[in-house]
Amino acid sequence: MTLTIDGIFKQFGQFPALAGVSLEARDGEFLSLLGPSGSGKTTLLRVLAGLDKPDHGCVFLDGVDFLALSARERRIGLVFQQYALFRHMTVAKNIAFGLEVRPRRSRPSAAAIKARVEELLALTQIEGLGGRYPAQLSGGQRQRVAVARALAVEPRLLLLDEPFGALDAKVRKELRGELRRIHDATGVTTILVTHDQEEAMDLADRVVLMNQGRIEQIGSPAELDQTPASPFVFTFLGETNRLNCEVLSGYARFDGFAAPVVTPARPADGKAEALFRPEDTRLDGGAHAEGLPVRIVEIHGRGSLRLIECQALSGHRLTAELPETLAAQFEVGQRVRLAARRVVLASGAGETVAGDPVKLVAAKGPAATSAI
Repeated sequence: MTLTIDGIFKQFGQFPALAGVSLEARDGEFLSLLGPSGSGKTTLLRVLAGLDKPDHGCVFLDGVDFLALSARERRIGLVFQQYALFRHMTVAKNIAFGLEVRPRRSRPSAAAIKARVEELLALTQIEGLGGRYPAQLSGGQRQRVAVARALAVEPRLLLLDEPFGALDAKVRKELRGELRRIHDATGVTTILVTHDQEEAMDLADRVVLMNQGRIEQIGSPAELDQTPASPFVFTFLGETNRLNCEVLSGYARFDGFAAPVVTPARPADGKAEALFRPEDTRLDGGAHAEGLPVRIVEIHGRGSLRLIECQALSGHRLTAELPETLAAQFEVGQRVRLAARRVVLASGAGETVAGDPVKLVAAKGPAATSAI
């Protein structure tokens, strides 16, 4: 069942929460709506759930006008951050609730409801907890119950609004894997709202990155990471180094090195601000190494990785991320050369990074940088 969202507008007072959002969720797809607070992702989810009405626009599910249907007729499973379980009901009763309140003519038999509950307890790996009450469960178990309850009605669309926001980091990571497993087992089209970049990139088939009520980019996690459509996409998805450069023939040229510019179209020549990831940053302590002269000021541990903070002659701070084995050759106070493997442009001619500009010299051209 294909979900088509076409030109959705929604305004609250003078604030445009959604400004012409259009996208398509494919049958059985796991889609993440990602963005900062105020980007419109939760408003879009509420429109799909029937909790808000758009000012303009259409939504179709397999060609049927979705917005003309009542919330019950839409057959949506909805999971909130705060579980929203009925405290006076057992786990089994919570899961069965959506089936038991159906009109008599469409309500399954008691035996069928019981079988469905047992099936979902097994699917969400909370077998044996059907007789407990929500207060007797951990946060992770409660969220599993909430997912099971949403799936009980065999929804055409599963909507998840920041479902792991109330959980600690360890439980969040465990449940992310479980949610993807449950999705693959059921095949239900799923839309997840989150502000957590790692969560969206780990779970989704495609990510819809939103900003100020608009879509910045839609694509697979790899597409957003490797070919960001805008500086916002690049900076939102990870830590970023910033450095002034001179763009020439598709390459950003710095003091001692050049790096290819990753953009959908060839960038215009001229002065610009370049962005690049710590993991796309090379350090070399060799006497004849190519790169920007920097001094190492701090080295931080991060599991098997090390973050190496460097300072350029201008005072500008830059970060490299290296495997522990490679980072072992460097130490605080050491003078090295820093280079980027690839960059994205944040600004065009005439705009500069805050602080002292980095000296620009003629680099050796494309050969001065390693392949991405």
